[in-house]
Amino acid sequence: MRVIEITQPGGPEVLSVAEVPVPKPGAGEVLIKVAAAGINHADLLQRQGHYGPPPGASPILGMEISGHIVEVGAGDSLWKAGDAVCALVTGGGYAEYCVASAGCCLPVPKAVTLTEAAALPEAIFTVWANLFAQPYLGPNERFLVHGGSSGIGTTAIQMAKSFGARVITTAGSAEKCAFCLSLGAERAFNYRGEDWFAGASEWSEQRGVDVILDMVGGDYFPSHLRLLAPRGRLIHIATIGGSQVAADLRAIMTKRLIVTGSTLRGRPVIEKTALRDQLQERVWPLIDAGRLRPVIDRVFPLEQAAEAHRRIHSSAHIGKLLLRIDSE
Repeated sequence: MRVIEITQPGGPEVLSVAEVPVPKPGAGEVLIKVAAAGINHADLLQRQGHYGPPPGASPILGMEISGHIVEVGAGDSLWKAGDAVCALVTGGGYAEYCVASAGCCLPVPKAVTLTEAAALPEAIFTVWANLFAQPYLGPNERFLVHGGSSGIGTTAIQMAKSFGARVITTAGSAEKCAFCLSLGAERAFNYRGEDWFAGASEWSEQRGVDVILDMVGGDYFPSHLRLLAPRGRLIHIATIGGSQVAADLRAIMTKRLIVTGSTLRGRPVIEKTALRDQLQERVWPLIDAGRLRPVIDRVFPLEQAAEAHRRIHSSAHIGKLLLRIDSE
C-alpha cells in the first residue's frame, strides 16, 4: 500500500510517498480502507522529530481517518466488513489502509460525506474529553477558546454553543474572526491587532470568564489567571507559545481556580472507548441535526501531503485540512 513516510526529521520536504505492507488487525481491532485522513499540528511536531508515537503505535503520520472496514480482528462483534466509519488512531492514517481499535471507531454521520468524516474524530474527542466529559463547561457559562478558526476551535465554538455556553474566541485575521462569529461566537478578537484580554474583560462585564480552552500556553498563562472568574477553569491542550510558564499561586488559591490539561493520543483504549460511547450518544445527534459540522479548509491528494503541511505552517487555513486517499 502507499503511505507517506518521514525520510528524516525536518520540514514538509521530508515527506514522501513509499510502499509498505498492508497491516493486519489484531484482537479488538479493525482494518480500514482509508478514504481520507485528517491533518493535525501533532503531525507537524512528529515530522520535526518532537513528538514520537506511543509505544506500539504506527510510525506513519495520521491520527484520524474515515473509510470502510475491510477486515475485523478477533473479539470484536460491533463492526463488520463494509461498515463506513471514522476513527481516532494513534498513527498510520496517511496510508491506504490503517488499523484502528474497534472502540475508537464511530459510524459516519448521515449529515456528512465519507471524506468530511475524517475531520471529526481528533477535534471532537479532544473537545468532549476536556470540556464535557468531566464536565468543566456548563450551560450559561462564559467560555473563551483560543484559535477559534482551527479544527479544535471551530469544533469547540459549535459544541459549546450547542450545550448552552456563551462563547468568545481569538483568531489571527479579520476574515477568521468573521467566520468564528458565523459559527456562533459572540465576540472574536484579532490577536494580531486587538487587545484580546481587554476585549474579553469588557465582554464579561469585568466578572471574568468561567472556562478557557488554551492551545497557546507561554505568556498567555498569567493573563488567563487574571481573566478567570472565581472557580474558573483553565484547560491546556497544546503549548504553541511555550510549555514553561510563570504563575502567582495566590491568584489560583484566592479565586479557587482549576488549572488542568490533557493529551489524547496516549490514553488507554478503554478510556477512549468510554469517550466514544458518550460522543455517539450526545454529539452524533447534533451532527445529524445539522447543529455541528466539520469545517474543512482544503482537501489534498495523498501525494501532496507536504503541500498540506506547508499550508498549516502558513496559518492561512480556516478549519481542517484533509488528505484524500486514492486506493482504487
